[in-house]
Amino acid sequence: MTRYPFPVIAFICAALAAAAQVATQVVAQVAAQTGAPEWPTKPVRILIPFGPGSTPDLVGRMIADRLQQKLGQPFVVEDKPGASGNLGTDAVAKAEPDGTTIGISIGGPLAINKLLFGKLPYDPQKDIAYITMLATQPSALVVNAKLGVATVAELIDLLKKNPGKYNFGSIGNGSLSHLAMEAIALKSGTQIVHVPYASSPQAMTALLRGDVQVACLPAIAVTPQLGSGEVRILAISTAARSALLPGIPTLTESGIDVEADAWMGMIAPARLPDAIVAKIAREVTDIITAPDIREKLSAQLMEPIPTTPAAFRARIDADLARWAPVIKAANITIN
Repeated sequence: MTRYPFPVIAFICAALAAAAQVATQVVAQVAAQTGAPEWPTKPVRILIPFGPGSTPDLVGRMIADRLQQKLGQPFVVEDKPGASGNLGTDAVAKAEPDGTTIGISIGGPLAINKLLFGKLPYDPQKDIAYITMLATQPSALVVNAKLGVATVAELIDLLKKNPGKYNFGSIGNGSLSHLAMEAIALKSGTQIVHVPYASSPQAMTALLRGDVQVACLPAIAVTPQLGSGEVRILAISTAARSALLPGIPTLTESGIDVEADAWMGMIAPARLPDAIVAKIAREVTDIITAPDIREKLSAQLMEPIPTTPAAFRARIDADLARWAPVIKAANITIN
């Protein structure tokens, strides 16, 4: 083996370091010229405003694993539950807009909570960059089978004949499951008593026991109970029928103009450069529309719904317009 004197070794090391620096500059120049940003250059956090096992957490981990495999940087999912999703969403809004922190959030913290809370710690319109919507899941209008109704029309007729006699369960005051039932009551001119629970399983248990007679819950919480014959789905809340729940009509085609699907989207701090937003959107869209990920989403009764940032913002505006009159009519607030 040839031995080089120390000055020669030092010269070679310096030359290699200089070459590496030039290569880095060239990559940066090419990226600037082609519009392809250097992302990620560091580990990335994906913040989830709900706890482990929640739907956003499950989707976030699917995305994180695939991004890490493809892009070669660590992607770490961090759950930050609290304050109806506001805590984790606020953490995204207040992070540095450098691409090292992104998040997944839902309609509550991004739209509905603005109508429910006296003040949010962030402004959803100004403090957040909207990257792409990710997935949607229908809510199911479900009744205890002992109620003796098989259609939405029969349920509405029963409620009209017995105002205030029956209870509906939800997964919390101001939740989508609460607002959906208040919207159904408002649109149909009926009265039904709200009983909030801490989770979908608790609300379903109450429905099975007969403590409540009706609910509008995430479909994935309802379908495992259908085999017992103790509960019955009357309709789903999406604009169109779902291939994942064949044969079940929508609320709209059943005569009640209510839409209440549970969607989620990917967000980042405001002022994240547009080029990085676009790259994240491309990468994430490729992931959630891949056949194996579609299959995993379907198992949770979810469908991918990738969008542009503008379409994402438009959905938030539509939700604000949809739920404002319902919240006002039912006088719903969260302090």
